[in-house]
Amino acid sequence: MKDQQGSNRITPGVIAIVSAAVVAVGGGVAWVTSNSNNSPTPSNTSQKITQPGQQPSITQKGNEQAPNVYWLRPRATSVDLVPQPLKVASVRPNQPLEAALQSLLAGPTEGTDSTTIPKGTKLLGLKADNDEVHVNLSEDFTKGGGSTSMMGRVGQVVYTATTLNPKAKVYIDVDGKPLDVLGGEGVELQQPLTRESFQKDYPL
Repeated sequence: MKDQQGSNRITPGVIAIVSAAVVAVGGGVAWVTSNSNNSPTPSNTSQKITQPGQQPSITQKGNEQAPNVYWLRPRATSVDLVPQPLKVASVRPNQPLEAALQSLLAGPTEGTDSTTIPKGTKLLGLKADNDEVHVNLSEDFTKGGGSTSMMGRVGQVVYTATTLNPKAKVYIDVDGKPLDVLGGEGVELQQPLTRESFQKDYPL
């Protein structure tokens, strides 16, 4: 009986060896777990990351501007030049001004405002630079109407051409030649024209 009991007894040396092995294995597991939690997550190289303070890229369709087209509105004893806003997405120089003048030559499409610019008048050229606007129109611009009609259409061109720069000087050509005389009544046109000079010299 004594021999059987002795064989089942664990000696202190064996206990020490087993304890050391358990501690070693536990420490190894803890080290692996810790490093796996701190390891960086693999990044997807196809995903674009925006850095702090960096703005995402935006494709611009152009700067939208709103030039005015000027129509005529008769009063009891006078005629007013009335602006109509026109939204234009500008992608090249002078595009808003060109669109405004093209709309002017096409004529009003709504409302009670009118125009004295003859139908069929075409914009042959446009140049805006250094506070000057050069407008080249087809010969149709000079056809029909008396002095009041002529002054009205000139005012429409001057005001529309200066919609983005009210202080600009306007030069009006017809088929590439300066417009010096208006209509059969021979009204002389002093160029360059500004809004101020038009109001002073050619009141409507």
